[in-house]
Amino acid sequence: MNPLYLIISLMLTFGSLSAQTKVYKGNSTNYYDCLYTVVGDKIYRGNSTNYFDCRYTIHENKVYQGNSISYNDCLYTIKGNKIYNGNSTSYSDCLYTILKGKIYKNNITNYYDCLFTIEHKKVYQANSTNYYDCLVTIDGELKYTTIAFLIGPY
Repeated sequence: MNPLYLIISLMLTFGSLSAQTKVYKGNSTNYYDCLYTVVGDKIYRGNSTNYFDCRYTIHENKVYQGNSISYNDCLYTIKGNKIYNGNSTSYSDCLYTILKGKIYKNNITNYYDCLFTIEHKKVYQANSTNYYDCLVTIDGELKYTTIAFLIGPY
């Protein structure tokens, strides 16, 4: 076997494995606590990357249901530091505002409307960073906007 071919194959294999991001329940990084696997623009349920386990597809700042990128399947629109319901970018359709490691409800960024705090690859409930308020642990890189719609109340 050609050594160059072997090296390229190994790089592609390990490169695709390291490109995965996992989202785990609470403070865990246990295989059984995996809620989502993110690979490229697809978000899968649990540890799967199976076509049928695809929950969301992110395409051109829009989040679609399943493997679709159809207008009718658009769940959220991402614009700047805001996430809107469906295909809208109307003020009244704003679900989340993201600012300085915090995710707020709607367009409001006051202390009492903070839904989540993100710190050190962990997402906490409201303004807390207490161990017991940890909702999810992220193993890899994930945009704050993706975190918002994955664990958000909407």
